[in-house]
Amino acid sequence: SLLDVAALQAQLNSSNQQIPLFKQAIEIASNILDERYKANLNITEIVSGRAWVIDQVLKLAWKTQNWPDEKDISLVAVGGYGRGELLPHSDIDLLILTRKDNASRYKSCISSFLTLLWDIGLEIGQSVRSIKQCKREAIDDITVATALMESRTLAGPTELQAEMSALTSGKRVWPIKKFLQAKWDEQNARHRKYHDIDYALEPNVKTSPGGLRDIQTIAWVAKRHFGASSFHDLVKLGFLKESEEAMLNKGQQFLWKLRYGLHLLEGRREDRLLFD
Repeated sequence: SLLDVAALQAQLNSSNQQIPLFKQAIEIASNILDERYKANLNITEIVSGRAWVIDQVLKLAWKTQNWPDEKDISLVAVGGYGRGELLPHSDIDLLILTRKDNASRYKSCISSFLTLLWDIGLEIGQSVRSIKQCKREAIDDITVATALMESRTLAGPTELQAEMSALTSGKRVWPIKKFLQAKWDEQNARHRKYHDIDYALEPNVKTSPGGLRDIQTIAWVAKRHFGASSFHDLVKLGFLKESEEAMLNKGQQFLWKLRYGLHLLEGRREDRLLFD
């Protein structure tokens, strides 16, 4: 009900005006999701539904390019988008992943692909890296390592993401104790920015103490240590009680509702709950 992928593909095949078709498809889906939000329907399904729509758009946009050596390049979702979560004006974080370091033969197609995404109004955060470059970046930067943990293939061969994931999640790249310490330090630094106050009068629902980032940090640590992909996995492992899982999910859904509403009211990315 959000997007008829086959119909959109047929329209794209028969038209030389692709940008308006993509824009219209996104607008129709966004309007449906916004109405579901206003009707107070399930926020988890709304957030994942938006990610699904963008998945389909990106897959179709990827097909518009004549990629050389298709077996050696893929489009990968990372970060929050990699988790399958997307708010109205959240960045759509993408990794264009290549098998080899030299991506010069893809330069023209990559440029054309990214230009198309900007033209159809998507707020993209992108990087172009080889599998080995991902490993080097992950070793140097905990933020990159964390984003790559939550990656999934959108287009192209899936084995590239699997190889990258194996290289960036091994014991030599951010061993669990080092990873835990880095995330602990990262959280403390973020909390200090907000004076360690979890009852601020104008909180940032994403990054303030008690915000979405704190819930995500629990998920990251759990994934790194236990290989868990959900809070329910932690219940099965005996690390969380069912009541604690319910509390985390309820908190996340509440914060998603707030953040979605802020984006909707402002018409842009706004995560602060201001007085007005």
